[in-house]
Amino acid sequence: MKVVAPDVKVTDGALTQIVVRAAEGVVGARVRRPRRKVAVEIEAAHARVNLELAVAYGKVLPDVARDVQQEVAGALAHMCGLSVDAVDVSVEELDAP
Repeated sequence: MKVVAPDVKVTDGALTQIVVRAAEGVVGARVRRPRRKVAVEIEAAHARVNLELAVAYGKVLPDVARDVQQEVAGALAHMCGLSVDAVDVSVEELDAP
């Protein structure tokens, strides 16, 4: 469990779900193996996220990655009150059209 605010704890699984749902809300993005490929580090109400994506073939990779970064940061800030220092995204595969 991670402490996201005084007296508020959120399980690692819940944080992973927030990140995955935010990332996959971006058209053309899919998180690869969410349980093993999503890392959320929290320290003093600051978060850092690392995740691997598969992106739909034909999508502009930097645009999808940037949109995922914005969505994940926004979701963690809104739902958990965290200040997100970084969302590191790596595109690891392409999904067939």
